[in-house]
Amino acid sequence: MTVVIDGTNLTIEDVVKVARHNESVELSETSLDGILSSRDVIERAVKEGRTIYGVNTGFGDLSDVCIESKDLAKLQVNLIRSHSAGIGPPFSMEVVRGMLLLRANALAKGFSGVRLDVIELLIDMLNAGVTPVVPQQGSVGSSGDLAPLAHMALVMIGEGEAYYKGERIDGGKALSRAGIKPLVLQAKEGVALINGTQPMCAVGSIVVYDALTLLKDACIAASMSLEALKGTRAALDERIHSVRRHEGQTDVARAMLEILGDSEINQSHADCGVVQDAYSLRCIPQVLGASLDTIRYAQNILKIEINSATDNPLVFSKSDDVVSGGNFHGQPIALAMDFVGIALSEIANISERRVNRLVNPNLSGLPAFLTTEGGLESGLMIAQYTAAALVSENKVLAHPASVDSIPTSADQEDHVSMGAIAARKAAQILDNVKNVIAIEYMCAAQGLSLLLPLQPSEPLKLAFEVIREVVPKLDDDRPLHPDIDRIREKIDSESIVASVEKTTGILLVG
Repeated sequence: MTVVIDGTNLTIEDVVKVARHNESVELSETSLDGILSSRDVIERAVKEGRTIYGVNTGFGDLSDVCIESKDLAKLQVNLIRSHSAGIGPPFSMEVVRGMLLLRANALAKGFSGVRLDVIELLIDMLNAGVTPVVPQQGSVGSSGDLAPLAHMALVMIGEGEAYYKGERIDGGKALSRAGIKPLVLQAKEGVALINGTQPMCAVGSIVVYDALTLLKDACIAASMSLEALKGTRAALDERIHSVRRHEGQTDVARAMLEILGDSEINQSHADCGVVQDAYSLRCIPQVLGASLDTIRYAQNILKIEINSATDNPLVFSKSDDVVSGGNFHGQPIALAMDFVGIALSEIANISERRVNRLVNPNLSGLPAFLTTEGGLESGLMIAQYTAAALVSENKVLAHPASVDSIPTSADQEDHVSMGAIAARKAAQILDNVKNVIAIEYMCAAQGLSLLLPLQPSEPLKLAFEVIREVVPKLDDDRPLHPDIDRIREKIDSESIVASVEKTTGILLVG
């Protein structure tokens, strides 16, 4: 399969296909006219001596410094070199591949004034597997993600560092080994490469994609806990959710009913007299549904942003205008990713409460800490501690980045978005939440084992079997870290979701 980019129709699924699964990329022929026309405007403007920001002026607070024609190419190279000031550990290769794709797609819209060569080089790097080394820290998210994009562009001109065939090497060598010639920048092209929101959007796209899948796991794990705790299905009644009409809440309740169906466990306590469960069981649709709605909101924001022209200035070839503006400002993404981080944190918060109920004999009706030899054995006691620690860490990370702003460039850029920080925090939170859900799966599966021979619903039997392929029932104390890791791997591979959806069909639509 090949992902074809035209600046308009890229999807988050496309980003994941290219970034994670290395699908090839092509430029749509429909984009050529816009690309060539916008470049023609820039070349004529340079010949006519028109003063245009970033073409024949300095940058930021140096925008009033005019640059001579003979130095225009050097200006662009200097821009890339000077802005390559990022620090910290590098982004994952899938994030950087996402950046390359998104930058190529933005330039393909035909409002950036770059040569076709620039876009083709980005695509060639993707298809050949040349992935720039891009430090994660250094962007304030306005004037775009300048530092990360500069590190990306540095490799395009044969400098910096890149990964190629599993090796981290000089950027020029990576291009050479892949048979790609480095780019010789011309007027406008450096600023067109680094003004944009592609790093925060690459991280954000991957986080949102994975979060939507994780919500399915959250529904399955919650259903498994409900079974293990002999909870009632009454709170999932469609009538309850139809009179509130939040889409996510309704979808989660419907998904859980599909997962739970009927079961021997459910029938065993049909006449127990319990009227209602604790909130962590009774309010699952309301809590997970709200998170689902939030992540869908962010998904829609990203769909718009990844198909937008976000550099500065922009070229409008129909009117022969080059206009300076602020489309590089990452505020839409910053706010959305802060919201995603909060929504993800809540998924873990309520999951940890169910873990607590499962291990607490005063609440669960199961053996203490899910072991039959309590005292001699500690069972899954400390798994709840780990979940609590992760949840607490998320509460710190969920503090919004978007409410902060530090002026840059001598106060010319006096309000910035911190969008890259918001996206990176959301990614950290997502990682923590996956581990909390893995812990809930582990505890809920142990609970089901302790209820045997009573059987759960058919979909939950399938999920249980996938877990038991890698984590046997806990009969004697053992290190729990490998068990959590193995279930986490099943979450990452979507194996548990796939097993359940064989019976239920697709649980939640993104």
